[in-house]
Amino acid sequence: MAAREGNLEAPTRHPLDWKSEDFWNEESLFNELERVYDICHGCRRCVSLCNSFPTLFDLVDESPTFEVDGVKKDDYWKVVEHCYLCDLCYMTKCPYVPPHEWNVDFPHLMLRAKAVHYKKHGTSVRNKFLSSTDAVGNFAGIPVVAQVVNTANSIKPVRKVMEGVMGVHADAVLPKFHSKTTRKRLKNHESDLKPEAVEGTTGKVALFATCYGNRNEPYLGEDLVKVYEHNGIPVTLVEKEQCCGMPKLELGDLESVNAAKEANIPQLLKMVEQGYDIVAPVSSCVLMFKQELPLMFPDDPDVQKVKEHIFDPFEYLALRDKGGKLNTDFKNGLGKVAYHVACHQRVQNIGMKTRDVLGKIPDTEITPIERCSGHDGTYAVKKEYHEISMKIARPVVNKVKQMEAVHYTSDCPMAGHQIENGMKDGSEPEHPITLMRKAYDL
Repeated sequence: MAAREGNLEAPTRHPLDWKSEDFWNEESLFNELERVYDICHGCRRCVSLCNSFPTLFDLVDESPTFEVDGVKKDDYWKVVEHCYLCDLCYMTKCPYVPPHEWNVDFPHLMLRAKAVHYKKHGTSVRNKFLSSTDAVGNFAGIPVVAQVVNTANSIKPVRKVMEGVMGVHADAVLPKFHSKTTRKRLKNHESDLKPEAVEGTTGKVALFATCYGNRNEPYLGEDLVKVYEHNGIPVTLVEKEQCCGMPKLELGDLESVNAAKEANIPQLLKMVEQGYDIVAPVSSCVLMFKQELPLMFPDDPDVQKVKEHIFDPFEYLALRDKGGKLNTDFKNGLGKVAYHVACHQRVQNIGMKTRDVLGKIPDTEITPIERCSGHDGTYAVKKEYHEISMKIARPVVNKVKQMEAVHYTSDCPMAGHQIENGMKDGSEPEHPITLMRKAYDL
């Protein structure tokens, strides 16, 4: 019987079999790359998502046979390099994902390729540096050092030197470092609110600050606490944490991901067992615990338990609203808001909860933009990829400009700054939780 054309069923995700011998077998990997590349070449629906697919299709179209069998095996890596594991091809475009019999999981195949390449060849000093967010943050967060780093990152001649020496593009937006972190700002925070459980939420939250939220945009934690407690939700900090592991995952450094899991899961599990739900202000970090770690460790009950109790900030507020517990006493309208829907939030399969909640604010018009910003944490800052990343962001930036919005926002802070980089008008993004705080006039 011929294979069905397309898939009418909801996509299912198989665990990542990274502990098996076959996963690390390079010959087996290349066979699977050729199989999937051939399917993608015959479909081409994903051409607008990222640069992996145009790269693949150009390689095929420029090959002697005009087919995948004409592409040099060494060139297969060029496709892998451009995948930043956003998962949008799997969740929104590909008609051949499981349960379709062709069983195409392009992101997991790219992750496997990255892991095999990392294990065999390692990676550059630049890539290790950019993905070591805790180590960089600990050093750059020292008060005097933070000021020097932030100043240096804003000086064009210095950035040109960095581009030449470190391979960090001179025009890329680099995160600022704050010595007064979220943890310091909320160190003595206590709440006497009495939690109320509704719609699968316990009504009390432990904040996983994230390495980015803690050191680069620490006010996000403050804004979240203000908004949540205005809604009767007591918030406390997770006792300690380290990077969720997403930057290392994107490198294919699965052992470092495992090490991050071993550090974070016990801390999060302890909060869950005390009756707390977990919330993090960065979509990628939520996704790491909701999807990536559960797929890497499907038989770890602690990982699975944390998965069931971690929420996107607006997913949580939407559940509270469903249970009649959202405070709708807003003081300020927001006007026109251009809302970039972050890729790592879209693939959580929760719907546009940010749009829905912000849409309850009077005199507010929310326009979602469902296109990738092209940032991906480190992809947009690398010398060789920055211009490509800005090209990917161009449709988003153009939409924001056309809207003449009062605010533009994204659940991914880094995506917001990527849009800022394209706007070039002196404007700045505002996180949705910050907009919520403004609407409450807190």
